[in-house]
Amino acid sequence: MKQVILERIKVLGGNVDKVEGKSLEEDLKVISFNTVLYPKPQNTPWAKSDEQEPIAGIGDFVEENRTLFKADKARFYDQMLAHFYKLPQEPQGQTVFMNELFTPFTEGTATFEEWQGEWEEADWRQTIKAKDSEVLEVMFIGHSYSYPDHLFVCLADPNPENPQVYGTDHEVFFDEISLEGTLEEYFNHFMTKEELLAIVKAKLEPDE
Repeated sequence: MKQVILERIKVLGGNVDKVEGKSLEEDLKVISFNTVLYPKPQNTPWAKSDEQEPIAGIGDFVEENRTLFKADKARFYDQMLAHFYKLPQEPQGQTVFMNELFTPFTEGTATFEEWQGEWEEADWRQTIKAKDSEVLEVMFIGHSYSYPDHLFVCLADPNPENPQVYGTDHEVFFDEISLEGTLEEYFNHFMTKEELLAIVKAKLEPDE
């Protein structure tokens, strides 16, 4: 896995201390997060990124804690981060990191026994890039409270240093698969705590 990806994971709150670079699967299996991930606000046809609430519910938090903000800004920001960056919590558009194998085409695995005959590997390969010499196995790397809710990579990706990330939703589980950018792009689209603070401070303290 590219070093720049590991560095991004670290600033997002992930632990990569056990990563040894043996393989994509082994690297992902030892990465852990004790926090959630929030996507950066994006421009949409109806609102620019800086006009949107960066996290669902953050406006309510600000209004409920106006007194604290006026009395002690540093404590207010600390409490805001503690409130939103925790496991578990109510759905607010966040993504929870995971590293769960899914092997419906690998005989002898529990996944194969449960899902045998549900899909054809050839159909998956029409969308998913994978080495022809290897059975197509994937690892879920995120569960999102938005669409699609399952994010994954293919362990036989021809570029294990920076594989393609895919998405599928529980309502169309693997019958529809979307492209979600490379692994580097995937982690770059999440906000660090510092990036969230900068967005909130720009709104609450525009003249400072």
